[in-house]
Amino acid sequence: MNQRPRASRPGTLPYSRWWALLAGALVGILFRALVFVGRPGEPYAAMMASFVYLAPIAVGAVTVYFAERIERRSWSYYFFASFLANVLFVIGTLLILIEGLICAILIVPLFAFLGGLGGLAMGLACRLTNWPKQTTFSIVLLPLVLGYFETHAPLPEQVRSVERSVLIDAPAHTVWDHIHFTPQVDSQDVRRAWIYRIGAPLPLSGITSETGEGPVRTVRMTKDVRFEQAFLEWSPPHKARWAYRFSPESFPPGALDEHVVIGGHYFDMQEGSFTLTPRGDRTELTMSVRYRLSTQFNWYAAPIAGALLGNLEETVLDYYKRVSEARG
Repeated sequence: MNQRPRASRPGTLPYSRWWALLAGALVGILFRALVFVGRPGEPYAAMMASFVYLAPIAVGAVTVYFAERIERRSWSYYFFASFLANVLFVIGTLLILIEGLICAILIVPLFAFLGGLGGLAMGLACRLTNWPKQTTFSIVLLPLVLGYFETHAPLPEQVRSVERSVLIDAPAHTVWDHIHFTPQVDSQDVRRAWIYRIGAPLPLSGITSETGEGPVRTVRMTKDVRFEQAFLEWSPPHKARWAYRFSPESFPPGALDEHVVIGGHYFDMQEGSFTLTPRGDRTELTMSVRYRLSTQFNWYAAPIAGALLGNLEETVLDYYKRVSEARG
């Protein structure tokens, strides 16, 4: 670019303004499709900080570099074009089936914002320096280099709990029975939960049975998902506390994005409980879940996980409220 942007040409085709955004998005897609393809815990995994933080910045930088080659852009263009290029990047990974819907929806706000910052930084380099091309190459190479050195970095771990309650117009023993014997769940009763709206398997049934090791609740969901809740505390009809038990067959391939598989490298649900407290003729039902997060961006993932699990608990509690009050 001989370090000065060329003036835009009259009669430029309307769609030509998209080339810069498409160039930036393509860089991100290539990062994800060709480089950051490692499985969780392996080199160049997509959950690495070098990808999550630096790939969207590289997308923003490439977007602004190509845009500046056509004509000088505004500061708002630097941010919002890079923002949009990262949205296109995430959509592209969905279209070529290398990313799942849940991960895409959860990560796109972070990618878009970081991409906007990368665009601003690149815009500053274009205005103040004579080496925008070298700057762009350096930013694009940075995730590749740091991705190699990050492989052995330990993951931080956070253990958190979420708790919600509801007041049910039914006695405790009635609520208890519905909790431990739900042979069929109507998907319409729970579909409103955010986690189900973005693609998580829907619950089908939850039945507690006696085994040689004590009561165990078996939960079945769509996409052939199946896991158990082994009870650590059993005090009918007042409290049930369990440990989640997942096997390699609990989540068949494609049931969940590998980055958010429960019991996996980055996320686990450890314990849960139902507490039933009589309130006159009614029952206060409290649900609590303890979970683990292990990512290099827990500051971002933890509030999202807490909000999703809290909303899921509210949906589950509302379901037991409806069935307990309706059926008695």
